[in-house]
Parts: sequence; C-alpha cells; structure tokens
Amino acid sequence: MLESDVEVVVVGGGAAGIAAARRLIDAGIRALLVEARARLGGRAWTVTDPSGFAIDLGCGWLHSAEHNPWGPIALEQGASIDKSTPPWARPSLERNFPGPQQEEYQRAIGVFFARLESAAQSEQDMPASAMLDPGCRWNGLIGAVFSYISGAELDRLSVKDFDRYEDTGVNWRVVEGYGTIIAAHASGVPVALDCRVDRIDHSGSRLRIETTQGVIAADQAIVTVPSALIAAETIAFTPALPEKIAAAAGLPLGFDDKLFIALDGAEEFDRDVRVFARTDRTGTGAYQFRPLGRPHIEAYFGGALAAELEAGGEAAFFDFAVAELTGVFGSAFARRIKPIQIHLWGSDPFARGSYSFALPGFADCRQALAQPVDNRLFFAGEACSIHDFSTAHGGYHTGVLAAQEVIAVRRGPK
Repeated sequence: MLESDVEVVVVGGGAAGIAAARRLIDAGIRALLVEARARLGGRAWTVTDPSGFAIDLGCGWLHSAEHNPWGPIALEQGASIDKSTPPWARPSLERNFPGPQQEEYQRAIGVFFARLESAAQSEQDMPASAMLDPGCRWNGLIGAVFSYISGAELDRLSVKDFDRYEDTGVNWRVVEGYGTIIAAHASGVPVALDCRVDRIDHSGSRLRIETTQGVIAADQAIVTVPSALIAAETIAFTPALPEKIAAAAGLPLGFDDKLFIALDGAEEFDRDVRVFARTDRTGTGAYQFRPLGRPHIEAYFGGALAAELEAGGEAAFFDFAVAELTGVFGSAFARRIKPIQIHLWGSDPFARGSYSFALPGFADCRQALAQPVDNRLFFAGEACSIHDFSTAHGGYHTGVLAAQEVIAVRRGPK
C-alpha cells in the first residue's frame, strides 16, 4: 500500500529523483520516491536485445566521464566501463565523405563554435543559427550535428545557454547499460511505481500530494519531472506557480531518438565508426557502426526530423534508415539489416522529449526553475543544471543539491 505520510516526497524516478532520494535516505530522512512509470530510470532506460546485449534507449554516454559521478557508482555496482574513443572523435567512413571534405567540415564547424563562444559574451542573447556563414556548404551538416547534441535546430537554440555547457571531452560507456546502473542506485529506497502525481497542494501547513494511488502528506517535496511536463502543467500546483511554468516553457525538450539495428557481416566495418548518410542537409541520420564492438548500427535522429518520424511511428525510423543507408552502400545492403528497438521520447507521456535546451533569450530560466519555493518545494533535473544540462550527471548533481537543501531546512539553523 502507498505510504500516506512521509517527511519528503521525491516526484520522478529518473537520474535526479533517484540521486535525491538516495541522499535523503542515507541521511536518515523518511522519504518516498514516486514514479509514474512501471520502472525507474526515467530518460535513462536499458533493455536487452535478442542477442543478450544491453542497449540504452535513452542516455548512453558518460559525458565528462572523469568527473561524472555515475562512473564510480557503476564501478561500485560491478559494472564495466568502456573507454574507447567515441565515434565523433574519429574520422567518419570515407565512402561518401572523403577525407579532404571531412577536414574542410572540421574547419567550418570549428569556426562556428568560435563564433558561438564570442557571441555568448555579448549582453544580448541570439539564436545559434545567426553564427552560420550564409555561404558555407557545411551548414546543413553542422545543423544535423547540433540536432543530435541539443535535439533542436539552430534557430531554436540560445547562444548563451549553449556556451554555458561544460564538457571535458572525455566520453565513456557503461557496458551493462547506463540506465541499468542509474535504476540500481535506488536499491533500498522506498519507491511507489505506477504512481502519477497530479497535484501538489502547498496551501496548508503540510503538503498534500495527490497521486493516482492516493494522497500523500509530506513536509517537503522535490520535483524532478522533465521541464516539458512542468510547462504543460501536468502537475497542478495549488497555489499556482506561474514563474515555474514560465521558466519551464523557456526550456523545452528537444527530440533525439536512437534506433538500434542488427547488422549481418558487421566485421566488415571498424568498431565505432560513424557514417553520415547525407552531408548536405540537416534532416539526416548519424549511424554508428559496431558500437562497443557489437553487430549493431546505433542510428541517431534529432530535432525536426525525429519529430516528423515520430509522427509516422517506429516503422518510419527504420524505413528512413534503410533509404539513407542503401543510398550509401547500395540496395543489397537492405538485406543485411533489421530493426531491434527504438523508444519515441517525444511521444512518451512522461518525457515529451529527450533533454532540455533553452530558447533564445531564455538562458536564465535554468536558475529560475531550480529555485525552491518557501523551503517546501524544491526542483531538480537536468533542465535545472546551468552547466551540465541534457545529461544524467546534470540530473544527479541537481538531485543531490536539492536533497542537501532539504536536509539543511529540516535540521534548521546551526
């Protein structure tokens, strides 16, 4: 039965919620982690393919890996970390993208990044698309790469927000799956699954949290659901919190969907090599061959392309991939591939996208979203992170910070 009276409720069982609940429980606070799904992990989700490989349908890379707290947690759990060079740090397959063209593209995107950094220092924010050279032949591919990074096209991205992202350039993978170790970090934490929170009433002396399994009374709550759900007011706050809704609206979730494809004769390709099917447009996929040395293709689709394909359902992604890959390798290549699995994050009612980005002019919304309300309502999640947004470690850090704020409030002034 759902526990109806606790000290702290953590809303949302993703990376931030798990990290917050773990910290509270370890501090001896009677907390309850409430998750609308039937599983933990949120946008971190590992499944097993028919061959027994763990594949991450959500986040899959330990970004800034040497400082990422999920790395030590993975090792403590007995997981294995692969430190191979990621595909974007290797030359792409030259079949349709010759080496000299790759060098030209690298110079172009280097100039683009330098312009972004320079523009971010000005007082006025602007869309990242303003930094493109109108005559550059690589603008389409630059836009495609940014759709994988941010889940949106350049005209929707805040220059200031993007510049604040901090990345050490070290990227590793958890062989057993990133989602696996994130979910396992909740071991020993009281959890209510299939328990959607519909309303948080903070008008009384204690919080009244209305869920699909009943009402919970609590002293504090940490809300870690994606910014898209807060903006859509899927959780009603009484009294209303218009500042939070406005801040979340400035931080929509972009689309970045991954399709895993089985590949016959995979040994033909080097492991972790990347293929761009098209280099002349933004609406194209990026295909990583033999990720972790496996007989797979890990295909990425971002931004407006991913949104368009989601409208056609899961089959639309594979059909698109077949068309692009046969355009590179010939029609016979279609007989070598078959779909394994994909999750449509934009269509997921408890996500509505992959990860947050700030619209131009809304870079400061992250601080606004993270601010506590009356020392009773606290907020966490990757969208609340100024420097680590769109990552699971950003979720972790904000979750732990919110938990520490709750602990400080409960212990009172020293």
